[in-house]
Amino acid sequence: MAAARNPEEAGRGAEPRPARDGTPVSVDMDTAIVLLGAGVTAITHPLLYVKLLIQVGHEPLPPTVGTTLFGRKVLYLPGFFSYAQHIVKVDGKLGLFRGLSPRIVSSAISTIVRSKVKQAIPVEEAHRMSNREDLKASLRKVVKETTQEMVVQCLSRIATHPFHVISVRCMAQFVGREAKYGGLFSSIVKIFQEEGLGGFFVGLVPHVLGEVIFLWCCNLLAHFINTYAVDDNFSQAPAVRSYTKFVMGIAVSVLTYPFMLVADLMAVNSCGLAAGLPPYSPHFISWIHCWSHLSQQVTLLFYYKDNAYLNILVYNII
Repeated sequence: MAAARNPEEAGRGAEPRPARDGTPVSVDMDTAIVLLGAGVTAITHPLLYVKLLIQVGHEPLPPTVGTTLFGRKVLYLPGFFSYAQHIVKVDGKLGLFRGLSPRIVSSAISTIVRSKVKQAIPVEEAHRMSNREDLKASLRKVVKETTQEMVVQCLSRIATHPFHVISVRCMAQFVGREAKYGGLFSSIVKIFQEEGLGGFFVGLVPHVLGEVIFLWCCNLLAHFINTYAVDDNFSQAPAVRSYTKFVMGIAVSVLTYPFMLVADLMAVNSCGLAAGLPPYSPHFISWIHCWSHLSQQVTLLFYYKDNAYLNILVYNII
């Protein structure tokens, strides 16, 4: 009879089994989310690239004449496809992905940070609510869950903001045709040498404020609408409630967009690129100064350097 193998030897060729706490499964899920996030980031990057160039006031193409629904002639700024075609003519198809690598790193870090923080601060499981009384009683739960989401969002933003700054500056180089910020590591060295650690966090405060306001407004509005506006007797009430937060997200994003605009402008301001210097942008000593300057020109909510607010709105929602 053949001797029984050593349990250690028998287990060498076996595949590792998931731990009872599900750690391997969690790791696989995080890996899948990172890969999915990288794919979505790469697909949507050209859209965000065009959006940023519009934010900094770069207008390489002349406006076209069109008519409104009421027959009035107006000037329309180039749309996404026209702008993208212009970038392709100047830099080729790969030019549409300028600044992509820092955004992919940022997406991966955000996924990891969120996963670790959620493990440390577990969120209570949501229970299905059947009537209006249950929804009213859940306000405290909504506040608690939103607070936990806010902590996760803030920590994630702090961890990823340096890469956001690098990505924004890489994309903004298109305006002045600079090559100051190249690879990821060389950009990190350049920013640290010129601005120190503070250079990686310019525009962080308005960015965090915008995301926190968005989170609270979206969650609370969705809760109150589901509680007081949606009747339980309505047959499609569950379906309506499932889409409430999505619709509120679109509406609230319009209100919080100015914070994101200021954050992006501060990331480029006075960093040595043409996009952050006159005539494209004055020198701002702080994000409050930037906000005040744009507000005085009535540009924060409607126009910025003759860019149509509708274009900005569409890019922001998408």
